Amino acid sequence: MADVVLRDIRKSFGDVEIIHGASLEIKDGEFVVFVGPSGCGKSTLLRLIAGLEEVSAGKLSIGGRECNTLPPAERGIAMVFQSYALYPHMSVFDNMAFALKLAHMDKTEITSRVHKAADILQLRDYLHRKPKELSGGQRQRVAIGRAIVREPSVFLFDEPLSNLDAALRVQMRIEISKLHSQLKTTVIYVTHDQVEAMTMADRIVVLSQGNVEQFGAPLELYSHPRNLFVAGFIGSPKMNFFSGEVQEASATGATVTLRDGSKITLKVDATRAKKGDKVTVGARPEHLDARPVEGGSSIPGDVTLVEHLGEQTLLYVTCPASTELVTVRASGISKVKKGDTVKLSAANGAFYLFDDEGKSFTRLEPEIST
Repeated sequence: MADVVLRDIRKSFGDVEIIHGASLEIKDGEFVVFVGPSGCGKSTLLRLIAGLEEVSAGKLSIGGRECNTLPPAERGIAMVFQSYALYPHMSVFDNMAFALKLAHMDKTEITSRVHKAADILQLRDYLHRKPKELSGGQRQRVAIGRAIVREPSVFLFDEPLSNLDAALRVQMRIEISKLHSQLKTTVIYVTHDQVEAMTMADRIVVLSQGNVEQFGAPLELYSHPRNLFVAGFIGSPKMNFFSGEVQEASATGATVTLRDGSKITLKVDATRAKKGDKVTVGARPEHLDARPVEGGSSIPGDVTLVEHLGEQTLLYVTCPASTELVTVRASGISKVKKGDTVKLSAANGAFYLFDDEGKSFTRLEPEIST
């Protein structure tokens, strides 16, 4: 096992810089997820750690060894790709054993490692089969088993579940999390799916356009996003945003007038704001209520669409205070109908505030229970 440390890592292709000075410290045995939209640089950063791309500047170390110029085979890593990349003419056993055979490992040791990995992944009954005889989930487990048998210090996963259907993705998320608990090996996992990130990670790295926007525990990112990008990316459905202007600001709160004239009171440390500043108010769908709440601030709107999902109801509300539809997550027995006029409200602590550069103000309320 090993820690992974990145110091001001940069990657350029020609004159175009793709990774802009990423610095991270990933602890030994930690499960860290790189998440962000397509093109944000998460797979490039993973390939730099793997040695599949050359670092343009900065320092990369794994287990205390500087790895900038080390070839992939000497870094103590094993990688699982989005594609299973299994040899179709080989059995499951031979697919898992192939790298060990190339390394001229003793046959007894090869068999022991393959059987051990097969037991962990519940593949013992499939070792004689060819990949075409397996389901998608079983093939992905074989690809993971091929990595396990190498007994690496660090596992690298590059969107391994994106080719699976929704139900199988949930199953494989659980299996990979259980695998990490058993092996206690450092895992770096890339995905564009923030639900995967929230459910699997010890800590999450949120990337945007080659920059590390925030690095922290899932609930830290959810409750205390550093900026507008993180706030809008973490959480499903995503956070709602309202443009506004500061009317009053102090160390204990702020009053903001929204574009439709509605006034919102927030409990934030607004000492760096002043009257007239342009700001953005954020509210998560699960923290909004489609009726007035005593002592709260209300935003009027009309219900445009209602989605009944059983355990919950999603309301999509057209509000003069927002340029986009506002999403409200209500209970599964909500009686609100399309066409109803509602007032959206939330406890003061449930609102977030961001300045004109997108940086968040510190909220003063206790953690919000959901």
